[in-house]
This record gives sequence, structure tokens and C-alpha cells, in this order.
Amino acid sequence: MRDYLLTLCVTAAVTYLLTGPVRKFAIATGAMPEIRARDVHREPTPRLGGIAMFFGLCAGLLVADHLQNLNSVFELSNEPRALLSGAALIWLIGVLDDKFELDALIKLGAQMISAGVMVMQGLTILWLPIPGVGTVALTQWQGTLLTVALVVLTINAVNFVDGLDGLAAGMVCIAAAAFFLYAYRIWFGYTIEAAAPATLFAAILMGMCLGFLPHNMHPARIFMGDSGSMLIGLILAASAISITGQVDPDALKIFEGSTKAATHAALPVFIPLVLPLTVIAIPMADLVLAIVRRTWKGQSPFAADRGHLHHRLLEIGHSHSRAVLIMYFWSALIAFGTLAYSVHSTSMWIVLAVVFLSAVGLVLLLLPRFTPRAPRWAEAVVPPRYRRRRQVPEPEPTLVEPAVEEERVPVPAGVNGATAIGHRSRFSDRSKAGARG
Repeated sequence: MRDYLLTLCVTAAVTYLLTGPVRKFAIATGAMPEIRARDVHREPTPRLGGIAMFFGLCAGLLVADHLQNLNSVFELSNEPRALLSGAALIWLIGVLDDKFELDALIKLGAQMISAGVMVMQGLTILWLPIPGVGTVALTQWQGTLLTVALVVLTINAVNFVDGLDGLAAGMVCIAAAAFFLYAYRIWFGYTIEAAAPATLFAAILMGMCLGFLPHNMHPARIFMGDSGSMLIGLILAASAISITGQVDPDALKIFEGSTKAATHAALPVFIPLVLPLTVIAIPMADLVLAIVRRTWKGQSPFAADRGHLHHRLLEIGHSHSRAVLIMYFWSALIAFGTLAYSVHSTSMWIVLAVVFLSAVGLVLLLLPRFTPRAPRWAEAVVPPRYRRRRQVPEPEPTLVEPAVEEERVPVPAGVNGATAIGHRSRFSDRSKAGARG
């Protein structure tokens, strides 16, 4: 655990220290696009924050390679090199997109190629644990297609949710923390070395997000851009693929005894199939709703709009910071609730706690609909929006003296309206001036 924490801290420090120079570089190179219709910020903000995050990833891998307890991950597995290869490719495409606005189909093709690069180097799903059946081996094509699909879905889900300051980095950090605890339990609790790469990836991902968040919280001084959102999405997917496809469920020795008992005991093994989806449940739901909404309107599924979940929270009446915190709350509830249920699936208290926290989340969502008013004695300690409005007495009407009508000068007969304005001498002067010209 100490080595993982050291790797996390080094990654966070490198990311944090490099984000400032990267911001100046983005401003110098003109990577500050104009405000679009779907944006919620009011001033042009530089992108390319993914550059600092990528170098944080490299620093984390480099430090882990020189630690005695983590060096075996690089000696016994080729997954760190596979991750770095795929991350470098998707990061390069993201940097070009932040600067030149690439087409959506080009980015989709780059995502699939990055996933294929990782598959070619061994980071792929080899088997799936199925309840009541056991371990089912996948063919090469099945594993490749499933791996590419999971990578593409995760990348786009994280990319879609990157719409508010600090939202994507915070939600991915929460997901990485939940996944780190699960992978570390498999590695340390069951002494399965195959879970070590996934644990390392999750720790590095947490460091990248924590180092970038201070620069990205509202009001953000820099955005991660597609170079950052696609990068952290790929690392999150790689963590899930590593522990799902490389850890042999038979090594846990849980498929023993009756079918019912074995299926119940195999719940911790099935969690990797669900946890990658639960930790990004909010972004994944946003992705599905966006595709359905745009297709229903006859638009391209890749067309940008203001119909995302975070946009809806702002329309309801939540502030920018409150909308981000609500998304954090739901992500943490789903991710850590699933994690707790995988550890103690027979505990009813976990289910009751999840239900209670879900009710709290619903109240927070509907908070702008009804604004409670604090009593008079508590108005001094609550925000102004919760204080009762004091009725201001209407001013008494003032008596206005009737205006005195001006005396009308009688107009002599034979004078029309045009000549009745002003003195006669002006017209005589004009005639003279015209005669002189």
C-alpha cells in the first residue's frame, strides 16, 4: 500500500506542477476556442490540460518501475507497456483535436485503433465468469471485440460528461478510488499477482485527476480537453479489462460445492463485469440518452447540444458548484455501494444505507423546486436564499400639482402650419441666402 500511495503522490505532484506551464503554452499556441452555444463558461479558457496528465502518467509508471514491490508488475506482465502505447496514441489525437477540432469519426477511429494496440500487446479479455457455469474462455475475435467495445464506450462516456468545471476529473477520480479498493483486495486479500497491474493503473489514474483538479475547479483556469478526457477514459477501461480478463476466477477457489453456494460466493468475481459500468453509470446514462435524443431529432449522434445531465441540473436551478457536487454524490453512491455490496453481500444494512442515501440524493436534486425558509431566529446563520423575504412598505403616493396650461398664441388667418413655427425673419433670411447662392 505504501508503494501505491507513493506512486499516486508522485503522479499528482507532476500533474499539478506541469498544469501551470501547459496553460501558458496553450494560450501561446492559441488553443483557446471561442465560446460555443453548448458551453457554460463565459470567458475563453485554454485547453490541452491532457498534456500535464499524460506526463503525470509517465512519471507514475516510471516511479513504479523503480520500486521494489511494484517492479514485478513490469517484469511479469506486458500490460503497463500496452497501456502506455494506447494512451500515447489517444493522447496525441486528443491534442490535435484540442487545437484543430478533428472530425468525430476520426476520433472514433483513433479510439478503436488505440484499443487494438493494447489488445495486440496482451491487454485483452481472455475469459468471462458466468454464474452457474463457471469460467468461459473467449476466442481471440470475441475477446478483441469485447475489449474494443468496452474501451470505446468508456472513453466516450467520460468525454460526454466533461461539460462542467471539475466534473469529469472528479467523477473519474471517484471511480478510480472504488476500483483501486476492489483491485487491491483481490491482489492482497487473495494473493493474486494478476490483479497488481489493475491496482497500479487505478492508483495512477487517481493521481492524475487529483493533480489536475485544483486547476480545473470552478472557475476553471484550464480545461483538460479531449486530450485529457479520452486519456483518463482509456486508463479506466484498461483497469477494468486487466482485472476482468487476466484474473482467473478459478484461482479464487469459489466454484466449489453446490451451484447455489458457488454462485453466491462468486459475487466478488462478477463485480469486475459490473463495476466498470457502475463507476461510470452516470456518464454512461448520459451517453445513451444523448444518442437517443439526437437520433430522435434526426441529428448525428456526435452532434453537440445542451441536453446533457449537467445542463439539465443548471436549467433546474442549481448553481455550477452544486451541480458538480450532486454528480459527485451519485457517482460515489453507485460506485462505493456496489463495492460494499461485493464485500458483504448478505448485509442488509448496506442495502438500507444505499436506499437512504438515494433518498437524500433525490432531495438534493429537487432542492431548487422548493426553497425552505429558515425561522426568524436562524436567519443569521443560514445563506440569504433561505431567509424570509421582508415586505417593503409601499411609498405613499405624492400629490402632483396639475400642470399649468400654457397660453396658446393665436395664429393669424392665412398662415399654414409650416410657417407658423418660429419667426418670419428666418424665412426671409433663407430666401436671401438662397438668392445669394
